[in-house]
Amino acid sequence: MATIEQTTEIGAPAHRGASPGHDPHATATGVPNTKLAMWIFLASDCLFFGAFIATYLLYRGRDKVGPGPKELFDIPFTSATSFILLMSSLTMVLALAAIQRGDERRLRIWLLATALLGATFIAGQVFEFTEFNHEGLNLNTNLFGSTFFILTGFHGAHVTAGIIWLMSLWGMASQGRLKQGDSEKVEIAGLYWHFVDVVWIVIFTVIYLVPQPAAPGGG
Repeated sequence: MATIEQTTEIGAPAHRGASPGHDPHATATGVPNTKLAMWIFLASDCLFFGAFIATYLLYRGRDKVGPGPKELFDIPFTSATSFILLMSSLTMVLALAAIQRGDERRLRIWLLATALLGATFIAGQVFEFTEFNHEGLNLNTNLFGSTFFILTGFHGAHVTAGIIWLMSLWGMASQGRLKQGDSEKVEIAGLYWHFVDVVWIVIFTVIYLVPQPAAPGGG
């Protein structure tokens, strides 16, 4: 009998329900595993973007041949596409707010709007890349071409992945498989999307707004 009682007592914590609102998937930090994994991924991604941005800054203004930023950049156009991408952060917030209050119709609307705004940004980037290529700038033209296309292309790949993610969530919501209790899925997607937007602010400032130094031997 004593053995049975001891076994029951030892096993009790595993079977007793935790306090209301306790997340069984939470880590010791109180953050759910999936959200913690996303934060770790974003932290590691910061290192990649930081390396590419540092490389761009290290080699900027060192080209002696080929077209440069002053001949190619259309600041108003890129500013417009940047504004569109930043507006998608607002629609992402609205999508999360919608699922948290159980409004599935508005959830679908805002998820689709976010994906469409992101796709518009990517379309603008493709147009810009095409125009630069017509002007003679590509990965092999000079240091500016290599660092510019790698940095902005890496970011564009992240936006594209985010669009696919958002469309998958929209598909789930359209099939009724994304309910109020699944709000964490939208929240994690939102973390990724906001990260992509913030990174673009840094990239846009560094590449398009910070004045370019004069090339070696230039006037």
